[in-house]
Amino acid sequence: MPLRIPTLEIAEQLLAEGERRNPGPWVAHSRHVASAARLIAAQHPALDPEASYILGLLHDIGRREGKYEMRHVLDGYRFLHPLGYQDAARVCLTHSFPQKDVRVAASNWDCSAEERQFLVDYLSRIEYTTYDALIQLCDCLALPEGYCLLEKRFVDVALRYGTNDYTLPKWKAYFALKERFDQAIGRSIYSVLPGVVETTFGF
Repeated sequence: MPLRIPTLEIAEQLLAEGERRNPGPWVAHSRHVASAARLIAAQHPALDPEASYILGLLHDIGRREGKYEMRHVLDGYRFLHPLGYQDAARVCLTHSFPQKDVRVAASNWDCSAEERQFLVDYLSRIEYTTYDALIQLCDCLALPEGYCLLEKRFVDVALRYGTNDYTLPKWKAYFALKERFDQAIGRSIYSVLPGVVETTFGF
């Protein structure tokens, strides 16, 4: 069954509109997530590079609504789902949760208890696809400046939002995702991400 996602042209238009509504580093981050997803998918036997790029491009589209924290995952879903882009909407919800546990969220829950429960229920009844896993991984490989090692992104997020009892299990889940995709493409994912060393170490 084909993925229910927009064309690349429409996805670019949606991102550009989102940037006009709420300019910020989230747009450059989204572009790097998209590019990382495409580069990894091009080496993967079961993934479509263009579809992966589109999903990465739109994973944070909920940020079009303003400077919110975890609310952005719900805003993205609510924006894309009525447009008929259900698989892109799904990735808006799943990209922040390498484990299906909302307690791993790095930032604050700036939404209602009912909205948070909707996400709990949603995650409990789905099985993650390889596309879900890919965008989860790539979200943790991309700074606004470019690709980076997972550890660099871990520190970046921890410095901004702090840590909690679920931080270490979440980091381990990301390392497991990296190993999964390393094995699937037969090489380190870092080997297909140009500039990862320069962005990580700042030279």
